[in-house]
Amino acid sequence: MSWASRRRERDRGLGQERGIIESHPDCSSRKPRNLNPPDASVATPAATARIIPRAAHAISRSGISPNALRVLYRLREGGFQAFLVGGCVRDLMLGLEPKDFDVVTDALPEEVKRLFRNCRLVGRRFRLAHVFFGRDIIEVATFRATSAPSQGDEPLPEADPEDGEVPELDAPQLEIEPAAPPARPPSQRAARGGVGHDPGASAALTFDASGRILRDNIYGTIDEDVWRRDFTANALYYNIADFSVWDYVDGAQDIAARTLKLIGDPETRFREDPVRMLRAARFEAKLGFQLDPATAKPIGPLRDRLAGVPPARLFDETLKLFLTGHGARSFEVLRRRGLLAGLLPTVDSYFNSHPASLVEKLLLQGLKNTDARVLADKPVSPTFLFALLLYGPIAGIIESTPPERWHDPATILDACDRATREAQTRLAIPKRFSLGVREMFALQPRLEHVRGRRALRLLEHPRFRAGYDLLLLRAEHGLAPREMAQWWTRLQEVSAEERGPMADALADEGGAPRAARRPGRRRRRRPRASAPA
Repeated sequence: MSWASRRRERDRGLGQERGIIESHPDCSSRKPRNLNPPDASVATPAATARIIPRAAHAISRSGISPNALRVLYRLREGGFQAFLVGGCVRDLMLGLEPKDFDVVTDALPEEVKRLFRNCRLVGRRFRLAHVFFGRDIIEVATFRATSAPSQGDEPLPEADPEDGEVPELDAPQLEIEPAAPPARPPSQRAARGGVGHDPGASAALTFDASGRILRDNIYGTIDEDVWRRDFTANALYYNIADFSVWDYVDGAQDIAARTLKLIGDPETRFREDPVRMLRAARFEAKLGFQLDPATAKPIGPLRDRLAGVPPARLFDETLKLFLTGHGARSFEVLRRRGLLAGLLPTVDSYFNSHPASLVEKLLLQGLKNTDARVLADKPVSPTFLFALLLYGPIAGIIESTPPERWHDPATILDACDRATREAQTRLAIPKRFSLGVREMFALQPRLEHVRGRRALRLLEHPRFRAGYDLLLLRAEHGLAPREMAQWWTRLQEVSAEERGPMADALADEGGAPRAARRPGRRRRRRPRASAPA
C-alpha cells in the first residue's frame, strides 16, 4: 500500500471513530435528511456525513485553481483539515467553471496566518483569512459552531462591511514560511466540543433584536459548520485528503434535482441574514434552479428586512445580481419574488405604476446586452447599470414637470440627483457612479439636438460611449429619434477627415439647424475700453 493510501485509510478510520463519517457511495438512494439544525441549548451530537468517493462524483483536481490546491495542501501539511466548500464545489458538480474557490479548515485564522506570509485577516462580522497570489485571492474560513441568538446586542456600524476591502498585492509568487506546528492538534479541538474563540476577533456570536447575525466568530467542527451554510447545494465539502465529497444535508441530491433548499427553518435563517433572500434570487437566476416551496414562502413577508442591511452589503449584492452574466433573469426573479421592492423601492414603484412600459423593455434589453458582454469577457460598467435601473424613477420625476422643461439640463440633473438620493437609502452607490449617471443623462439632449462641429467635441466627452449606448437603447424603444442614433453610429464609422463635412451637413440638412438671426438686427459691438492714462 502506498504512503498516500495509508494516510487516506488512517484519516477515514479517525473519522469513523469520531462518528462523523459514513461511507455511502450511492447518494441517490438515501432518504432526505432533516434540515433543521440541532437545538443549540443541547449538546450537539456528531452528525453523520455521506461520503461520496472520488469514483462517484465528477470533481477533478484539473478543474480546481492551482492556488486553491496549494492552500489546501499547505494546510494539510500543517496538520489541519482542509476542504473546498460552497459554490465552487456546487459548480464543479454541475460541470461549470467556478469563479472563486473557498477553503474551510479547523485552523484558526491566526494559525492560517502563521502558515502563509502572503495572508491577511479581514472582516469583523466573519473573521476570515485571505491568502494572496498576485490578483488571485483564496479565502480561508474556520469551521463555525451553532449557537442560539442572544437578544439586545448592538449592531455594527453601517460603514463596516461584512468583508473588508483589501488591496491587491503585486507579488505573484507564493511566499510560505517554514511549517509551524498547530497550537492545538485537531483532535483536541474536536474533543472539547469543537468550540473555539479567536483572540484576534472583537466578539464571538452576536445577534440584534430581529435575529440578524452581527458577529460570528465561534468556531467548531465540520459537522457543526454545515448547519451554518445557507443552501443544501452550497453545503458540500471536497476533502483534499482523499478527494471525496462530504454531504450532510443531501446537497448532491438537490443539485441533481436542480432544487434550491435552505438549511434549517427558512424564516429564522432569513431573519438571521436577510441577504440570503437576495442570494436565493441570484442562484435561481444563475443556475436555473427552482426554489423549494418552504424556502420561497417567507420571502415576500420578510422582504422589508433588507432595509436593516448595511447599504454597502446591498451594493455588493446588487453588482453580483446584475453584472455577472445573468442580470436580465435576476431582474425578472426579483420582480416575481417581490424583492425589488426591498432592494430598490422607487424602481419597483415606478414599474408597478407603469406596467409593460417601454422603459421596462429598455431596462431588460440593456441588461441582456450587459449579460452578453460578460459572456464575451468584455468589461461592464456599474455606472451604466445604475443608469438603467434608475431610468424609470428619473423619467418619472422629469415627467412630473411642465413639458417645456423636459429637455432643460437643470431639470434632468435635478431628477438624477433626487432618484440617486432615494436609491442611496438602500444602496451605498459610490459618488463616482452617481456622477457618471448624471453625465450620461445630461448628454442625452445634447446628442439628440447637436449642431455643426459641436458633435466632434462631444466625441471627446469622457462619458460619450456610455451616453451613446443609452441613446441607442432609447431610440430602439421609441424614446429618442432613431435617425440621430443612426447618425452618431455613422459618424464613428467614418474616417477623421470625413467627420467635419458630416457635422457641417447635419446643420445644412436641418437635422439640428443653427439658430437664425432676426432680420434687420445687427449684433452690437462692445466699445473698447479706453487706454489708461
